Amino acid sequence: MSRAESRPIKVASYNIRKCIGTDRQRRPDRILSVLAEIDADIVCLQEADRRVGARLSAIPFELIAQTSPYRAVPYEIRPGGMGWHGNAILVRRDIEIIAHRPLDLPTLEPRGAVMTELAIGAQRLRIVGMHLDLSGLWRRKQARSIIAHVNACAHPMPTVLMGDLNEWSLAGGCLREFTPHFGFAPTGPSFHARRPIARLDRIMATPDLAVLDAGTHHSALAKRASDHLPIWATIGVR
Repeated sequence: MSRAESRPIKVASYNIRKCIGTDRQRRPDRILSVLAEIDADIVCLQEADRRVGARLSAIPFELIAQTSPYRAVPYEIRPGGMGWHGNAILVRRDIEIIAHRPLDLPTLEPRGAVMTELAIGAQRLRIVGMHLDLSGLWRRKQARSIIAHVNACAHPMPTVLMGDLNEWSLAGGCLREFTPHFGFAPTGPSFHARRPIARLDRIMATPDLAVLDAGTHHSALAKRASDHLPIWATIGVR
């Protein structure tokens, strides 16, 4: 594989809170501006659909097409919706979407995850986006379910898991389920955006991927756009 084909890939995860900022304004354009600051290749979003009525995408599709380099992975579960239980994945338009499907999880409240398999040049990459339960017991059940979904895939593939785990513990809870299978990127606290103290949002990768750099995006705009700060990681194939 040439150096160009195996270039590092930047991924990000962002709970966009239905595009409602800390100033209580709904501004989808502001979310896309934050994503432009991060400049990732792949973005997992949480709370990307409005949670009432028809559950339309919180970011209009035409706004994504007109003002960003992204397209949404087309789960098409509900007309006008972007993802599954608020989980969605955006990829740059030059990335090929090979496969995609929602993941059913054991739930107490409406929760789910989404998976996609991508071709970035000659590199193949599996991405899982998630937003786990508020209950610790259910978070652990959901973590085990996600791991089982990944293990059941027909073809082994370098895999990145991202999302809002709702886990306040630094090493316990559902993190114990993921740790034997995935390495955690050192992204730092992301909640609350105005004063981040909790690492609720996480990026994890299989051992065949190296985390080259990682962090939490602390721009002035990000502190207003949502109650979570976005996190990011640059990864490469070992």
